[in-house]
Amino acid sequence: MDRVTSIVTVLRAENPGPMTLDGTRSVLLRAPGSPSCVVVDPGPDDGAHLGALAAAGPVELILVTHRHPDHTAGSPGLRARTGAPVRAADPDHCHGGAPLRDGEVIEVAGVRIEVVATPGHTGDSVSFVVTGPGEEPVVLTGDTVLGRGTTVIAEPDGSLADYLASLDTLERIGDGRLAVPAHGPAIPDLGAAVRAYRAHRHERLDQVRRALVALGPDTAVDDVVAHVYADVDPAVLPAARQSVAAQLAYLRVSG
Repeated sequence: MDRVTSIVTVLRAENPGPMTLDGTRSVLLRAPGSPSCVVVDPGPDDGAHLGALAAAGPVELILVTHRHPDHTAGSPGLRARTGAPVRAADPDHCHGGAPLRDGEVIEVAGVRIEVVATPGHTGDSVSFVVTGPGEEPVVLTGDTVLGRGTTVIAEPDGSLADYLASLDTLERIGDGRLAVPAHGPAIPDLGAAVRAYRAHRHERLDQVRRALVALGPDTAVDDVVAHVYADVDPAVLPAARQSVAAQLAYLRVSG
């Protein structure tokens, strides 16, 4: 367990990989003195990890930032261990709880949790603004902003237009504030991280535009990937392909 603030504790799952970095970080939220806690992103279906989360309880509520299995596969197991309802924006990943709504405020375990829709990485991605007694808000960004590297615009419902709009949202609410992502270390200033992310996205878009000029406007996605991402680890090329497909879709709409 890694205590980030007096209300935020992180437990990293042992599921490292090209897409999960050093592993998915489950977040426990609890105000000092609260008898119960909230778990955000139960992580993979790993008995040791879920057992450690349950032992940190009692767990009153389970929240999910988005549908990917490295965040949700453990939801049924943690619910079975704790009886806590699972809530997500996608109804398919709710178990005993209602879908999350943008702008909804949840008060539980002594903390205030505001739900902020941040689609783009996936269509159902949400972030959480968490405030405890006498504490500055902390933003949980899921996979929308990572502790290192950049996130993929994931098929089939990822959208670069939505993602750029979500970066604008996170910059407004997170400028100068601490953020805790689901992968990688905590981010001291979310606004600064967002600005770096935005600059990187526009740099990649410029590279894709230049590739289309060089290769032709009807060039296949894989050929654009080879042109733009020639210097990346082959292990992340499938993610690069998804992002290029999203970039091409964005350019078609934007002209």
